[in-house]
Amino acid sequence: MKLSLKKRTSVKSKRKSAGINLMPFFVWVSIFASAFTLFIVYKITVSERSFFSISLFALLSGVIIESYRISKDWKIVFFKFIGAYVFSFIAFLPKKNEVNYNIESHIEFWLQTIVIIYVVISAIFYKEKIVQKLTEGITLLLSLSLIYWVLDYGFINIDFIVVKILLIVGLLFAVYSISHSLFYMPLSRTSRLVLSIWSSIVVFAFALDNIFRVFTNKNIEDSEYFAEGLHIGIQYFLLGISAIYILQNYFFLTDLLPSKNGNYKKDLFHAKSEHIKRFSDSQVSRKNSLICILYCTCLYFFNGYYDLLPRHTMIWLVIFSFPVFVGLFNYIMSRSKVDSISQ
Repeated sequence: MKLSLKKRTSVKSKRKSAGINLMPFFVWVSIFASAFTLFIVYKITVSERSFFSISLFALLSGVIIESYRISKDWKIVFFKFIGAYVFSFIAFLPKKNEVNYNIESHIEFWLQTIVIIYVVISAIFYKEKIVQKLTEGITLLLSLSLIYWVLDYGFINIDFIVVKILLIVGLLFAVYSISHSLFYMPLSRTSRLVLSIWSSIVVFAFALDNIFRVFTNKNIEDSEYFAEGLHIGIQYFLLGISAIYILQNYFFLTDLLPSKNGNYKKDLFHAKSEHIKRFSDSQVSRKNSLICILYCTCLYFFNGYYDLLPRHTMIWLVIFSFPVFVGLFNYIMSRSKVDSISQ
């Protein structure tokens, strides 16, 4: 009986691919960015025009501070700014119908481009963190702010049928969102979808008004009085804080519209799912809802009566300050209960 022995085949170990070394690319980009920055600095120093504005720095400060508040990491903020800085050099490309290239005009546009690209990067980078923040309390806050916005603008006095229809529809949605926060109505998929879309529409309406009002102001350095410059600075700063959320809600609204070469039925289903997913299914307490109504009513009434701040500035100030206020209020109340029990 013969035994056939098979030769052991030696298996050659496969070499792992080293991958693409991106270090040379980053080095060349860094050299180009540094050299081009020196060229821009030279052009700014020899030019008689004023390129830097305190208003722009107030806007950028708001964007960066809100970016850090979301990420809790200055390294992420720094690297996003570097990325925005490098990509902002596209502002120096000649325009389509530009005959005489003017480097100074491109420098002015370049400074604004840095802010725009940083906001876009932040809105995409923080998408998951931003979408988890929408609740019944936020829709209540937005609806109350919208009622103040409509009344203060005097839209109810406009005798135009289209405006009347929009006001009635808006009032119905506002009442629906207020009822949800007060009467513990079930948060079904349909209700969450409606409240999410309603919130995006309100934020986008506030955004258009805010952007128009802010950029029609004079620059901070052109103001005659300190109080006037402070008012303008607050408006730019709040616009910077809200910029990420404004762009995020714009994306949520445009996702509901048909695209040119897409499957609208599939895209609409995905967009609706994203709206439902971003709205929390936990209901806000009635106590916090009543505090929100009282807080908004007092601040909006005093602002309308004494004209403390511009309408759009007060709205964003209330939107961003109320979560801090209600959190502090609940903390104080819980501490007082603990102290009373311990005594």
